[in-house]
Amino acid sequence: MSKILVLAEKPSVGREIARVLGCKRNAGGALSGEKYIVTWALGHLVELAEPEHYGDQYKTWSMETLPMMPHKMALKVIPETSKQYSVVKRLLRSPEVSSLVIATDAGREGELVARWIIEMAGFHKPIKRLWISSQTDKAIKEGFAHLRDGREYENLYMSAQSRAEADWLVGLNVTRALTCKYNAQLSAGRVQTPTLAILAQREEEIKKFVPKEFHTVRADLGSFFATYKDKNGQSMIFDKERADALGEKIKNKPFKVTEVQRSKKSTPPPMLYDLTELQRDANKMYGFSAKQTLQIMQRLYENHKALTYPRTDSRYLTSDIVPTLNERLRAVSIGEFSPIVKDIITYHKQIARACVNNAKVSDHHAIIPTEQRADTLHMTSEEKRIYLLVVKRFLTVFYPNYEYNKIKVELTCEGERFDASGREILHQGWKRVYDFRDEEEEEEQTLPSFHQGDVFTCKNIQVKAGRTSPPARYTEATLLSAMENPAKFIQDKRMKEFISGGLGTPATRADIIEKLFSSFYVEKRGNTLIPTSKGMQLISLVPPDLKEPLLTAKWECQLEEIRKGSVKKEAFISQIKGYTKDLVKTVAASELKFTHDNLTKEVCPECGKFLLRVQGKKGKMYVCQDRECGYRRNISMETNARCPNCHKKMELFGDGEKKCYVCRCGFRQKADKFHAERGGGASKGAVRDYLRNQNKNQPPQKSAFALLLEQSLKEDGKKK
Repeated sequence: MSKILVLAEKPSVGREIARVLGCKRNAGGALSGEKYIVTWALGHLVELAEPEHYGDQYKTWSMETLPMMPHKMALKVIPETSKQYSVVKRLLRSPEVSSLVIATDAGREGELVARWIIEMAGFHKPIKRLWISSQTDKAIKEGFAHLRDGREYENLYMSAQSRAEADWLVGLNVTRALTCKYNAQLSAGRVQTPTLAILAQREEEIKKFVPKEFHTVRADLGSFFATYKDKNGQSMIFDKERADALGEKIKNKPFKVTEVQRSKKSTPPPMLYDLTELQRDANKMYGFSAKQTLQIMQRLYENHKALTYPRTDSRYLTSDIVPTLNERLRAVSIGEFSPIVKDIITYHKQIARACVNNAKVSDHHAIIPTEQRADTLHMTSEEKRIYLLVVKRFLTVFYPNYEYNKIKVELTCEGERFDASGREILHQGWKRVYDFRDEEEEEEQTLPSFHQGDVFTCKNIQVKAGRTSPPARYTEATLLSAMENPAKFIQDKRMKEFISGGLGTPATRADIIEKLFSSFYVEKRGNTLIPTSKGMQLISLVPPDLKEPLLTAKWECQLEEIRKGSVKKEAFISQIKGYTKDLVKTVAASELKFTHDNLTKEVCPECGKFLLRVQGKKGKMYVCQDRECGYRRNISMETNARCPNCHKKMELFGDGEKKCYVCRCGFRQKADKFHAERGGGASKGAVRDYLRNQNKNQPPQKSAFALLLEQSLKEDGKKK
């Protein structure tokens, strides 16, 4: 009897699908049942071949071999996961298998994972596609009851393949060109570089900013405060003497109400979450990185089955989801949410109409809870935080608008104008669920009842000094916003209208930010992102076109058009090849220089060159300046241990008995003594991770080729 092969993206998902389908027999990298065999990838099992595959001339990095332009891009099996690939390939070619169900993640990258395996294995039997937005038993059963024809997703595959090949062509060619030209470990990419350029531009603005001192004048009128405003509505006074004189002029004088404005305002509930919006909120509220939030979301989706598919760019639901909402509401009726859910169901509250729009959902709808009740007791604190964020946002859209009266009062005193503003809440609406105060609301005060002509006496004067602030540095939250909407970074105003896509996709932006950290182009101070000297120099060295968000954003639009079938992959890749040639020429012709300004006197134990001191995401490191050497060693780890003198977080240096806590204020103490005296410091897990990284970052004493040769000789010896 023939069977249907099901290919999942990860073992955990594969086992869940196998359980639902009744596949219980272990088949070594697969689970078999009467009708189905379920196997899995380990993420990507197949990838694009390295340049060396196309000829020995590419084994050495040199400008003479650039640009690299393969006529047809080749695939290769990833060595580390080749064993699982062999299992999948054997099953794909098995005469027992009559057809395949692709059950990898329902998105562009998930399609690529499966299709490259299929292409590499030479599979030509019928293909169906499982396309689901949650991993609950119900969703899996319904998905298998309504499998789609695999041919519907050919264009999605073409889009994914185009993205991968474009990144290979641009990224590898420009990276080699920069590295060879400047003899430094430099890299560039079609999304990474314009993202770094956004940070570098802000850093330049901050450096050029000249602060100005200003003063504001506030009058204490007993039950409220009024602030001076000039004829342009500005409160800042840049002349201290004028500010002091104004304060003296109005002291103890009567203030007359000349105008009272009451305007009714209505704020609708915030839209449901897509991935980028969720990453932004998680960063603002909890300091989570974009990558961290995505990883948490994947666990909530795959392991807990509590939330729907995370890698979505939509904040809307399709109409077919609406009948399932009551079941989803009951699933989240726990703890603080129970009375809210009861209120929604009892009074038959409907989801906001604005949230349901079939036209604004392409692959996946917004992130919402599943119909399966979540077990929050078995969630980590981070998982619980993200889960509750999504649940709160989901519940708010069943409530009406938040309504209030905005009150603005204008007063005069001695011919000068003063303003006071506040609000009067009329209807709490969705804020019953989501106790959220915006910046404007935080600044407003409660005002008494006003009538035109009312008079108030000035009780006191506040003349406050301040300094104008430079633009704020980016956090991951604000950088995600900039990547999502890069139009304001386009210099040519006529071209802004062509921007409809962002830099990267919701699923890839977190990895791009992480790449900036791992390449030491950006470091983190608190919650802000600061480009390093290396990052700033790179932006001055790369070709101008590659820094510009316009082209990369247009590429994402073209990838979307390929998915829709309105643009051919060949036309897109031809354009990318031409662009790559121009980039390499620009780098080769440059007369600029690159300087290592973080060179130390520490010598690399592998190649003898001086090491660079860099700030990694979790601490300081030494890395070798030689790209081919690759040596790196941790110096210190940032901890949560607080200094007993200044109470700031300290760093942990050294290993073994030499581990020592060091603070910027000068405090220094051995870790063992610090823990013994205070019973605290960095957690055991944090220290264990630090030591593990220390070991992990020590490179092998012999090259990978030498180790492989040794192993081969040993095996030959055993055979003899």
